[in-house]
Amino acid sequence: MFKRRRYKQQLTLQDRLSAWVKQVQQQASKLPPGPERDALLKKARQADVANHLQDWAKSPGLQPPK
Repeated sequence: MFKRRRYKQQLTLQDRLSAWVKQVQQQASKLPPGPERDALLKKARQADVANHLQDWAKSPGLQPPK
């Protein structure tokens, strides 16, 4: 049986997503307008929204549904 390799992440998922968003936005800014640039920006927006949802889910003011 194969053993699964474990890797301890040094940064949180939010930190890694934030860094990736910045990197992708820089790449997109170097590209001319077109479908490739739009796709990169769309992925960056989705990752940014995921970060904001994580913040919202962890917020102390979040109330359970009634």
